[in-house]
Amino acid sequence: MSYMKCSRKEKTSHSRLELGYESPHKASRLSFVPERVGDMVTVFIRFGILVCLVASISFALHSAFAKPDRWFPLPEHIHTVQNNTSVIDSGPTNISHILFGIGGSANTWHERSNYSKLWWNPNTTRGFVWLDKKPEILQADMLVPYQISQGWKRFKYVHSASAVRIARIVYESFKLGLPNVRWFVMGDDDTVFFTKNLVNVLGKYNHNQMYYIGGSSESVEQDVMHSYDMAFGGGGIAISYALAAHLAKMMDGCLSRYFYFYGSDQRVWACVNEIGVPLTREGGFHQLDIRGNPYGFLAAHPLVPLVSLHHLDQLNSLFPNQTQIHSLEKLISAYDIDPARIVQQCFCYDHKRRWSISISWGYTIQIYPLLLTAVDLQMPLQTFKTWRSWEDGPFTFNTRPMSSDPCQKPAMFFLDEFKEVGKTGSITIYKRHEGEGGKCTRTDINNVEVERIRVSALKLDPEYWNNVLRRHCCQLLGGGSINNGSMHIRIRKCRPQETITI
Repeated sequence: MSYMKCSRKEKTSHSRLELGYESPHKASRLSFVPERVGDMVTVFIRFGILVCLVASISFALHSAFAKPDRWFPLPEHIHTVQNNTSVIDSGPTNISHILFGIGGSANTWHERSNYSKLWWNPNTTRGFVWLDKKPEILQADMLVPYQISQGWKRFKYVHSASAVRIARIVYESFKLGLPNVRWFVMGDDDTVFFTKNLVNVLGKYNHNQMYYIGGSSESVEQDVMHSYDMAFGGGGIAISYALAAHLAKMMDGCLSRYFYFYGSDQRVWACVNEIGVPLTREGGFHQLDIRGNPYGFLAAHPLVPLVSLHHLDQLNSLFPNQTQIHSLEKLISAYDIDPARIVQQCFCYDHKRRWSISISWGYTIQIYPLLLTAVDLQMPLQTFKTWRSWEDGPFTFNTRPMSSDPCQKPAMFFLDEFKEVGKTGSITIYKRHEGEGGKCTRTDINNVEVERIRVSALKLDPEYWNNVLRRHCCQLLGGGSINNGSMHIRIRKCRPQETITI
């Protein structure tokens, strides 16, 4: 019995050794396995901390030497455009860097495309007219390619569904992912752009920064109704690539918030405001929210490059006895000779005859049979009314009334001929227009007995607009002599100490 008891104890002890104490060789193979769950958790925590530490160091080193979009990639079409744009970032802006988006409709494009034919060069101009549907009539001479707007019918609106569609042009244009685009420029199908001046204006700004560029309305009632700090779309809106990229991310949500706004330009303005970008004003974008005859405004154009004209089918023809299209063809022909100088105003005096002479180069000349101050001459004659109410104002600029007294009315001359002189100069000839009203009978007034005026000028360097501005002077040649009803005037830079004084 004792032997049996002893044997059982030995077996029990032997079993415990087998279960609880492994051999040295076996223990070495399993020594990394924790005995308790807590030990296992501790190991995992330490391992996680180590991984995070290594990842943090790698991220810091990579962030210091790599571009941010390598970590947070943009959609493929945006990424492609960025890479292509970066290649030309160091060069000056040219027409190929601008992508135009023209707001139109299939029903009106056939007629209004005549405006785009005046300025669109299919060899250099890029962009599209955005239509609501495929046009029924495809013209053989249709210069501007078209795109059909997509996705706009799902948005709620109060006033106009087309306003939502046109507001999305910048988004849809950006989504195309075309290479080397620096600026997205929107306009209406009755907008005429002066593209060389537009390139010069946009070239002042860095497209890699967020810019929203344009002009406000000429009629105060329109600015009050919409906004003073809004770029009016007909006159043109220029949006830098950097701002377009930001707008593309939030445009549709923004349009849903502002469904109650009236126009497309007001919607774009609201979305730009949510990004926090203010309007950069450029005075050459002309909405032309005026009625009647735009003559007075263009005859005393502000000292800025002419960039655009809008509402041309709602206004009298620029030149008398001509259609609006023919008028614009003539104006643009002069512009092609000297783009920077078109409709730039200068004035001088014929002291012997006591005449005041104002020149709007490439458009018109006014000769007043009395001496007016420079302050008066640079102020437009009010030949037009306000846009909405057809009232005499107010406007966002000062005007002076058009007198019915023939002794105070100017003799008007309109561009008749033009030619380039070598590579640096031009000659323009202006023919007198006999308007309404009789002849001045006052004995103290020298009536304007001139039929034609010849103007010579050197071409205006586009860099002129990038310097401190000063209006040019004009000078009567030949002592102001009139030969066979013609006189000759030269436009030149004002001398350092020269003043334009009566």
